[in-house]
Amino acid sequence: MKSQPEYITALDLPVPTRDQLPEQFQKYFAICEEKLGMVPNVLRAYSQNSAQLDVFSRFYNELMFGDSDLSDLEKEMIAVAVSSSNRCYYCQVAHGAAVREYSGDPQLGELMVMNYRVADLPARQRAMLDFAVKLTETPDRIEETDRQALRDAGFSDRDIWDIANIAGFYNMTNRVASAVDMQPNPEYHSHSR
Repeated sequence: MKSQPEYITALDLPVPTRDQLPEQFQKYFAICEEKLGMVPNVLRAYSQNSAQLDVFSRFYNELMFGDSDLSDLEKEMIAVAVSSSNRCYYCQVAHGAAVREYSGDPQLGELMVMNYRVADLPARQRAMLDFAVKLTETPDRIEETDRQALRDAGFSDRDIWDIANIAGFYNMTNRVASAVDMQPNPEYHSHSR
C-alpha cells in the first residue's frame, strides 16, 4: 500500500520523488538534507517546475548567502519581520528557526515572529527592520529620509540595496506561500530551542 505524501500545499502539484529530479537537484536536495536535516517544503513545491526551482534557489542562495555586509542573522531578521508583517505562517516558522539558530537566542526568534519592535535590538538592526517593514506595508511611502535613516545607522548604499532585495524577495515568497497554503516542515518547530 502506498503511503500518503506529506502535506506541502493545498494544490495538487506533481511534486516529483527525489529520483525523478534532474541530477543537479538531487544533489542540491542531498545538500539540504545534510545541512538542515530535511528538504524545505518550499523547494519541494518548486521542484514540480525545474526552471522555477532553478531560478528560485539561485536567487535565494545569492540573497541569503552571497557577498554582502549584512550578517546571516540580519538577513534572517529581515525575512522574519517581513513575513510577520505579511502573516506568512510558512516563513515565520522557517525563518524564525533560522533567527534562533544564528542568534543562539530562542527568545529573539519568538520576539521577531511576534513583534520585532519589542525586542532589545541595536539601533542599526531596528532601523533595518523598520525600513523592511515600511517597504512591505507602504512601499509607495519610501522616501530619501528612509534611506538616509539607514545610512545614519551605518548602512552603505550597497547594504540598502541588499535590504531592499531581501525584503522584496520575502514579500514575493510570502504571497506565494499564503496563496497555496504552504506548510512549514515539522522540523522547524523544534529547531534551535
